[in-house]
Amino acid sequence: MSVISEVESPFKGATAVITHRVQAGQEAQYEAWLEEISPLSQRSPGLLHWHLIPPIAGQTHTYTVLLRFDTREHLLAWMHSEQRQALIAKVRPFLATDDDFFVRSGLDFWFVPEGAKAHVPVQWKQYLITWSAIFPLAFVVPRLLVPVLRRLGFPPLPLLDTLCVTGVLVFCMVYLVMPHYTRLVQRWLFR
Repeated sequence: MSVISEVESPFKGATAVITHRVQAGQEAQYEAWLEEISPLSQRSPGLLHWHLIPPIAGQTHTYTVLLRFDTREHLLAWMHSEQRQALIAKVRPFLATDDDFFVRSGLDFWFVPEGAKAHVPVQWKQYLITWSAIFPLAFVVPRLLVPVLRRLGFPPLPLLDTLCVTGVLVFCMVYLVMPHYTRLVQRWLFR
């Protein structure tokens, strides 16, 4: 049975963090199943991003899939769809535990959500990773974006500049930097 932990948020978007602990020796069958379900989930209405975090070779058998949707309703429609339920029934023989997923909103999908069975990184490591990702962006983005705004004819208004810079900064963090960065440092982060 799936575990759903929903957190109210003023944001409409939502992320499902799905964890599957695969039985030893069943990885090839599971990965073949992933190739079957992945294109179907990626065609779901409202899907913004699909990301797979494979297990650490020789240390775990846990696959994590992040699904980011434009609305909670679209996400829950896919998670509870008959198509997904049939595919989950098909993969159950390869799993050591049941299909676990958590539905979250906001930026909390960068790290393991509360209540997850996976090891949660300590807060000081989360702080260092986030700070080390934001620092170069906070240094570079304003220096690149503000001159572009001036060339486009936008007046030098600090509020407008800050609005544009922070919008680009958050976009870069959510879509470009953190998904790859956390995967790159996952051994240290979860040690």
